[in-house]
Amino acid sequence: MYTVAQLIGGVWGAGGEGGELVVHDPADGSPVTTVPVATADEVAKAVEAARGAAAEWAATAPAERAAALHRAADAVEAAADELAQATTAEMGKPLDDARGGVAAGIGTLRQYAELGPVRGGRTLHGASSALDFMAPEPRGVVAAITPWNDPVAVSCGLLGAALVTGNVVLYKPSERTPATGWLLARALDQALPAGVLSLLTGGAEVGAALAGQDVDVVAHVGSTATGRAIAAAGARTGAKVLLENGGSDPLVVDADVDPVWAAEQAALGCFANAGQICVAVERIYVHRDVAEDFVDALVGRAEALAVGPGRDPGTQLGPLVDRRHRDHVHGQVTAAVAEGARVRTGGTVPDGPGAFYPATVVSDCRHEMVLVREETFGPVAPVVVVDSFSEGLRCAADSPYGLAATVLTGSMSHAHRAWRELPVGTVKVNAVFGGAPGGAAQPRRGSGQGFGYGPELLDEFSAVKAVHIEAPGGGHW
Repeated sequence: MYTVAQLIGGVWGAGGEGGELVVHDPADGSPVTTVPVATADEVAKAVEAARGAAAEWAATAPAERAAALHRAADAVEAAADELAQATTAEMGKPLDDARGGVAAGIGTLRQYAELGPVRGGRTLHGASSALDFMAPEPRGVVAAITPWNDPVAVSCGLLGAALVTGNVVLYKPSERTPATGWLLARALDQALPAGVLSLLTGGAEVGAALAGQDVDVVAHVGSTATGRAIAAAGARTGAKVLLENGGSDPLVVDADVDPVWAAEQAALGCFANAGQICVAVERIYVHRDVAEDFVDALVGRAEALAVGPGRDPGTQLGPLVDRRHRDHVHGQVTAAVAEGARVRTGGTVPDGPGAFYPATVVSDCRHEMVLVREETFGPVAPVVVVDSFSEGLRCAADSPYGLAATVLTGSMSHAHRAWRELPVGTVKVNAVFGGAPGGAAQPRRGSGQGFGYGPELLDEFSAVKAVHIEAPGGGHW
């Protein structure tokens, strides 16, 4: 059992008068974590303490802040195995995947430690007697509210960028992975001055209380509904809001690709981490010419996945995060079947403990079905057959979300059409995952706003000040 403690104003174990939550292992239902729930008063005191620490950290030399972040990355690396184990225990991610998420987080911390000190402003060409320049400054107090599906990698991105730019951070990890957040905060705190990082724990009410406080930035990765509530809170308080919300990412399969290879890509996009990835493939538009072979191959890939607890070696498909989420996933599949869709494999709730759900392929779907239109966030592959690439592209673009999209095609002209016409933050051609390090995108519509990664995230956590200096009396210096 993990026993989580909060960190408020440099003091571990502070607060928690709001009661206690228990997190259960989604593989077998056993309790794994006890976590305190912060009260609204404790949240307010944490914000006040952070405000008191902000000026000194902002005045710290950028190179010193970067050195502290490098030391923090070292501390996270030393705790890497424990972090991965906690992630698997709390949300079911296969252990190798969890280790990959921790490694990605460490790499992100180091990236921002390198980028932070070399960022600068701009010198402007004004009058010869004056000096004009633009200088980035910390925004102040950042509230970071992070998700459960990849808790270390996502948290390291937001925390690393906010800290290296001179902000103090109030960190609220998901109530589904609080021990992972606690272990990460413990590692980071070893390298940071007291008060620069605080950890607040609890459920949605704690996140709402934090978003409603007098902070300068609220950075959130999670559901669209929560993101919209945070945006409304930011409108009331004046805080800048940085959001990566939900998505329903499409995959378009062109007529000229190998259907077996396309099915391998689709299976990776739909079933990795049990479909619990922000940029997972959530809907497939396949050209009629290759549809039958594609679906057959996708069914075969789904049925070949090794299912089991994430802690077991060789597991490819672990459980969903909890049974409540499994009910949501299964409800969408059941509704699609009632509307005429056909389950080719999976689609049943297994007997036994835990929150397992099989890799599921649903054919004969229509674009207007809820399973296709809304976010599922589970190991489900809904397939819609289209008669042309243009139809697939048009359907892919028709969505309330705008996070990412993938196109599989042998046509360069179709590839160029895809990246130009799809109204999403990221377009991937012939690979459902991947991309060069440091890439950054801006999600659209219901999927959020602002850069979430890359060097541009440093700018999101900075405020640019324009400065004009003249010699007194209109003379020269």
